[in-house]
Amino acid sequence: MMKIHNTPDRRDWPRILARPVMDTTTLRDSVGLILQDVKANGDEAVRKYTLQFDGVAISQLGVDETSLQNAASQLSPALKQAIAVAAANIRKFHAQQATRQVVVETMPGIRCWQRAIGIDKVGLYIPGGTAPLFSTVLMLGIPAALAGCQEIILCTPPTYNQEGGGNTAEIHPAILYAAHLVGITKVFAVGGVQAIAAMAYGTESIPAVYKIFGPGNQFVNCAKQMVQLDGLAIDMPAGPSEVCVLADESCDPAFVAADLLSQAEHGSDSQVLLVCTNHSIVERIVQEMMTQLRYLPRKDVATKVLVGSNAVIISDMKTAIELVNEYAPEHLIISCESAEEIAGSIRNAGSVFIGNYSPESAGDYASGTNHTLPTNGFARSFSGVSIDSFVKKITYQQLTKEGLTAIGEAVEEMARAEGLEAHRNAISLRLNKQ
Repeated sequence: MMKIHNTPDRRDWPRILARPVMDTTTLRDSVGLILQDVKANGDEAVRKYTLQFDGVAISQLGVDETSLQNAASQLSPALKQAIAVAAANIRKFHAQQATRQVVVETMPGIRCWQRAIGIDKVGLYIPGGTAPLFSTVLMLGIPAALAGCQEIILCTPPTYNQEGGGNTAEIHPAILYAAHLVGITKVFAVGGVQAIAAMAYGTESIPAVYKIFGPGNQFVNCAKQMVQLDGLAIDMPAGPSEVCVLADESCDPAFVAADLLSQAEHGSDSQVLLVCTNHSIVERIVQEMMTQLRYLPRKDVATKVLVGSNAVIISDMKTAIELVNEYAPEHLIISCESAEEIAGSIRNAGSVFIGNYSPESAGDYASGTNHTLPTNGFARSFSGVSIDSFVKKITYQQLTKEGLTAIGEAVEEMARAEGLEAHRNAISLRLNKQ
């Protein structure tokens, strides 16, 4: 099941907490060829790779407005209601993140302020296939709209419509419904590296954007990182999804087991980590996982993940917290008696779930927080997606002659010391003008 480490030496922490390492040399080479082909040949290259990788011969890349509107009729009332609840909570939480403009008078006659402006053009990548992540449409589309982005492009892989004669691309109706709900009108049936290339460089059908958001497989993530070299911004570096559960004797072993399994079923490259203060609790959690695993449709995937995952027993909570901060998990669930107090000691995590009734699944879908989070230890230096991810901030300053006089001598002295005479002169000319 899981490898159990009882009070490991600190020198062993890096080995226990290590993420899987891939040789990406060949990956980068193949991704680079696709990026350059789409950059040079536009829609023609996009169609070629869509046929090659998705098995879909597609003539029209864009989804028409009628298809967006008709998606609602293909979903059950229960699912539409669930999406509405999630959207309302996500909108309510993210709306509070809007930056209030404050003007600061640093000295008499010197006014400075900062203004947040939505990035004009953003691209959202939404994985499709066997697990169409329509929830990610809400997580990215809602803050983009709240930030005031003027153009929002959405790309998602098409599936083959056998009833359509072989030339029709289909997108899961829940993705289209969510896009329509949040006001996204430019949806393209394009996935994989070719989608990232199209949004980065632009094609005849797909406009180029200034920043790309969204999760994806190793090819998509590699493509996102490579287009950065051409000056395009991306949301964050990404890797396989992960969860860490910090538990003590007050936890419910069945709850913890369910949380670990909910992450393990994501994919074979996912990672779960259990940090616990009590050996007997770990044994009960493992037993619960074995019981629950038997009933999961994706039990083969989850089992593979668990075999490569770890449980660490550390009796001292302070030391356990230090280990968690060193791991810097994407998701952290604190199933402890003093969960809220412990949460205050967490410095490195993408999203924190406090207490026995705060499962990761709630944040993945409908509590309101964003599920697009830093993985692979990047929570040490990156934040999850928020309204700030969709804006750039411009600073302003306005000086009167009184204000310039107040700081003029300081600026002249600093410019002179750096040997930048023209800088000094720009101040002196104004101060000496009668």
